Amino acid sequence: MKKVFGVFGDPIEHSLSPAMHNAAFSALGMDCVYHAFRVKPEKLENAILGAETMGFGGLNLTVPLKEAALKLDCVKPDPLAAGIGAVNTIVFRDGEILGYNTDGLGARQALLETAVEIEGSKVLIAGAGGAARAIAFQLATDGADIIIANRTEERAVELAGDISAAKLPGKVRGTGLLELRTLIRDADILINTTTLGMHPRTDASIAEAEDLHPDLAVFDIVYNPLETKLLRDAKAAGAKTVSGVLMLVYQGAEAFRLWTGAKPPVELMKKTVLEALKV
Repeated sequence: MKKVFGVFGDPIEHSLSPAMHNAAFSALGMDCVYHAFRVKPEKLENAILGAETMGFGGLNLTVPLKEAALKLDCVKPDPLAAGIGAVNTIVFRDGEILGYNTDGLGARQALLETAVEIEGSKVLIAGAGGAARAIAFQLATDGADIIIANRTEERAVELAGDISAAKLPGKVRGTGLLELRTLIRDADILINTTTLGMHPRTDASIAEAEDLHPDLAVFDIVYNPLETKLLRDAKAAGAKTVSGVLMLVYQGAEAFRLWTGAKPPVELMKKTVLEALKV
């Protein structure tokens, strides 16, 4: 009987995780299948417990469920997920429901693959949601100095305080968007964790084209469209660009490893996502 895996979210129709993971299972000859399920936050605990009861192999969680999962009594987070404050991967093992967060590791690997230096870099993160938490926590662990800029300044300040309390090597502070243009000029790495630029609002961006510069690395975690307005403007400015596809693939690859113990076929997963985005 096939082992079932899945991703929970709301909305979920846009997810490329089923294509990516099903390609990986097929390539490795595993009798497994991965589906997307629309789950509302108030039904999350029932959905996770139902998946466990039905013998699912594991789950991914996406917006808006990552932070909600950490509050559930049935989920036991590992120290990294607890520190980040969000869970994006669920593993069912030995009668326990274990929660992990692979987003930060995915972002880290995406930057490293693009030859972006993290340690000692000045990183500006736009947004203060679940993805921002994971990325900021990971990059602060790796020794980057981080500024989190968010429309609601209080949320950015609160997130910075949470990360600073962990006493990681990198410094972190939060601010609003009023000084964004100045912050971009002083940054080494700009990371967009908001939904600005995501399909169908493809003409939106967190930054003005004239504020981007050649010494900047620009990372947009939005992957649909494949090249966002932010990345197009960054490329035109001579900046290094990092696609959100890489984070999607590497966070998924780490989840695959946690579920199965097998080495994930990363290049195939990347190829599958890119082909899906070109349809």
